[in-house]
Amino acid sequence: MTFGGLRARTLLAVFGVSAVAILLAAILIAMPMRAQLLRAIERNLVAETRLAAALLQERPTDDSVAALDREADLIGAYTAARVTFIAADGRVVGDSAEDLSALQQLDNHGTRPEVIDARRAGIGVARRFSATVGIDLLYVALAVRHPHVEIVRLAVPLTEVDEQFRAVRRSVLVALPVALASALGLAWLSSILLARRVDAIAAVARRYAAGDFSAPARDPGGDELGTVARVLDDTARELGRRMSELAQDRARMEAILAGMLEGVIVVNAEGRVILANDAARRLAQPDWTGPGRHYSEMVRHPDIGAMLGRALNGQTPEGIEFSPLRDPNRTVVARAAPIATEGARGAVLVLHDITDLRQADRMRRDFVANVSHELRTPLTAIQGYVEALQDTAPPEPDEAARFLEIIARQASRMERLVRDLLRLARLEAGREPVEPSRTDLDTLFADVVTELEGALEDKGQRVVTDIGPSAGTLVVDTAKLHDALRNLVENAIAYAPPSTTITLAARRSEGECVLTVADEGPGIPEADLARIFERFYRVDKARSRESGGTGLGLSIVKHLVGILGGEVKAANRPAGGAIFTVRLPAP
Repeated sequence: MTFGGLRARTLLAVFGVSAVAILLAAILIAMPMRAQLLRAIERNLVAETRLAAALLQERPTDDSVAALDREADLIGAYTAARVTFIAADGRVVGDSAEDLSALQQLDNHGTRPEVIDARRAGIGVARRFSATVGIDLLYVALAVRHPHVEIVRLAVPLTEVDEQFRAVRRSVLVALPVALASALGLAWLSSILLARRVDAIAAVARRYAAGDFSAPARDPGGDELGTVARVLDDTARELGRRMSELAQDRARMEAILAGMLEGVIVVNAEGRVILANDAARRLAQPDWTGPGRHYSEMVRHPDIGAMLGRALNGQTPEGIEFSPLRDPNRTVVARAAPIATEGARGAVLVLHDITDLRQADRMRRDFVANVSHELRTPLTAIQGYVEALQDTAPPEPDEAARFLEIIARQASRMERLVRDLLRLARLEAGREPVEPSRTDLDTLFADVVTELEGALEDKGQRVVTDIGPSAGTLVVDTAKLHDALRNLVENAIAYAPPSTTITLAARRSEGECVLTVADEGPGIPEADLARIFERFYRVDKARSRESGGTGLGLSIVKHLVGILGGEVKAANRPAGGAIFTVRLPAP
């Protein structure tokens, strides 16, 4: 038990209160006891004085001092008090405490206080020190009707009162240590019981602090401590319920924020980040360490700072578009709104990456421009030669035949363009079903080469096939793989110089079938590798048009390989030329 603990303080408090109460009780009992004893003696002495006066008045009248002195002695023997007879002139004519010879030497008692009061009021009472007997006495004087005695006075010593008071005081002094010891024992017992209950309440509070909000095992009681314990239990369980709800709400919110593509940043009134989801970290600062830091350390852009400043002032600013400093190729839309809750304010910043939307919009514009250009070129040629044929001076038959051949070629080019556009639309919409079958790659390669044999002969090129030992067959949609390889080989024919070799190879590696088409051409500039599979994108536009290409072949290849479950990539060979790699699943 520590001195500053509740048990020690309770012990000291209870013992102190008990000790003070016992001491006050002893003092309150002792102080009025003397006065009560004096009043009792006074009442008895008054009664005895009245009795003595009555006896004196009933006795035969004898005017001698000796007779009066004997009468005083007799009454004094009956009453156990000092009896004094005082004449009208104040002389003592009888005294039970003095003999007859000593009466003449006594002082005149006419001026004594009790005598004066008796003459005036019929009775007088006084307490004082008697010089005659040398002790404190209580005097009662009574006026009587007697021919020789005017006042009958009785006196008793107060030593009995003092003896009784000292006896009571001795008893109190003996009982006081016993009472204090009993008070100490009761205080000790009370402190133990109180400390146990307080310790039990504290243990329950510690259990609540540790997160265990189950109900206590025993009833806390019906007194004030029990009320406190029940209120604590109810409060803790309600707090636990609300904490559980808050935890669930926070988990739901974190799940929602984690699944959002938009970045969300919440800042307090000082501009410090209190919440940022993964998308916000990816868009703004991938190496962000956590909340508590200023938002300017996460989003380093002056317009963002100005927008958040307005939001923290309660305004709703307009959204802005910006490019992160760390990745200028991306486009992000930022919007901010104020947050006003009771006793707190802040702002929320939402970052939306619209890079893909901007790229899609650019591709759409490029697509419209490219389609318009690709259609306008053959249409212009057709229109020109038709006008030439319709001229008033018809051309020579050979020249007319050449015009018609050009018109047919341009019409065929337009037909191929429309056909490729329609197929690309079907592929992007997923409207071409996949029909897998066992495909012999050697036969597939031979069919592709045979189909493009005329174009190969025109440029003096040849195709070399190389099929690995375990890559002879593949379960795949044969027609779609044929179209993909045909477009890749056709692309190689168009861009490779005359009299060069195109290599068509197949290998099996780690559950995949790897098909490659390599040429000995100039290769692909590094800046164009990322966009080589876009619609109408050409590395060398003049050469592509001369070859009659539509600019959609590689985009069709990408979609065909995609619906087959594979991927296609373009790269440059170390020895020169381009290489296209198709990876297809081959379990």
